[in-house]
Amino acid sequence: MATNGVATGVVGVMGIARVYHYTVSGLTVASELILPGLIAADDVPGVGPDVVIREGDVPATLDQVESSGPNWQVADGRFLLEVPGILHMLLIEGREIIFATANGIAREEAAIFVSGTGFGILLHQRERIVLHASAVRVRDSAVLFCGPSGAGKSTLAAALSDAGYDLVTDDFCGISMDSDGLPWVQPDGRQLKLWQNSIDKLDMSERRAAPVRKVLEKFYVEPRAASIVALPLAAIYVLREARPPAVPGIQRPNIVDGALMVRGNAYRPAMVRRMKQQPLYFQAAAAISQRAGVFTLTRELNFAKFPAVIGWLEAHWRELELLERAA
Repeated sequence: MATNGVATGVVGVMGIARVYHYTVSGLTVASELILPGLIAADDVPGVGPDVVIREGDVPATLDQVESSGPNWQVADGRFLLEVPGILHMLLIEGREIIFATANGIAREEAAIFVSGTGFGILLHQRERIVLHASAVRVRDSAVLFCGPSGAGKSTLAAALSDAGYDLVTDDFCGISMDSDGLPWVQPDGRQLKLWQNSIDKLDMSERRAAPVRKVLEKFYVEPRAASIVALPLAAIYVLREARPPAVPGIQRPNIVDGALMVRGNAYRPAMVRRMKQQPLYFQAAAAISQRAGVFTLTRELNFAKFPAVIGWLEAHWRELELLERAA
């Protein structure tokens, strides 16, 4: 899987520059930054990208600010974000990310924030449902694993990938609703991002690539296989650690609680409120809970337990008819 992007030299909206092409969450991206962990895409002559990422002047503040926080502002289709000491970004109507790095900061250091936080917010601007989740393909459907940082989303997706379930997305997941109200997941081609301890325990050292950031013991890891097509969303599992009185296993909450769990696992949940997207998330979360199914997956954070957890999931997928029942 090539992840440096297909480079072209272009003259136009981005000036004269080397541009790298990717597909992210079903969107074509032309970027002046190399975005590690993404699948490269071919440039299609005469067809403009869905999203442009370029270096440029970023204002210190926005006019007519509608909402703001310590390091961000929202105003009329624009989102201004500062990553202190790293970079400033201006996101415009879900179509463009303009970035400016802080003095002494290499572009490589800024890239992870542009492709992660920046693109997650851009999907919010495009009114996608964006969840803090990893996903794998189960036959012809996508299954999501939600939870906060450290919940084990990427590690579980990595273990499932090695068990034969193609990776769909890692870290965050963009969901769109079709005209019939059915949720669909767009693959984003991201490599897994795993801590060194997980890489060692899962025996994935041979597939370890570049570090996510030089200051972290976290690395990109090539999945066994990755899905490249949009898939209907079949189930969402909210990950929980098995601590008394929580009992290991899979349970289904009621529709209201399931919908609240979905909204609570939005990527940057404060942005849902600040960007006035609560109605969108309530509607989509209810549809996802009713049509796809929202479940809790409670398990011990123990690598030795992974075979058992995968066994629970496969048994559950047979109950949901996502997998064929054993003869």
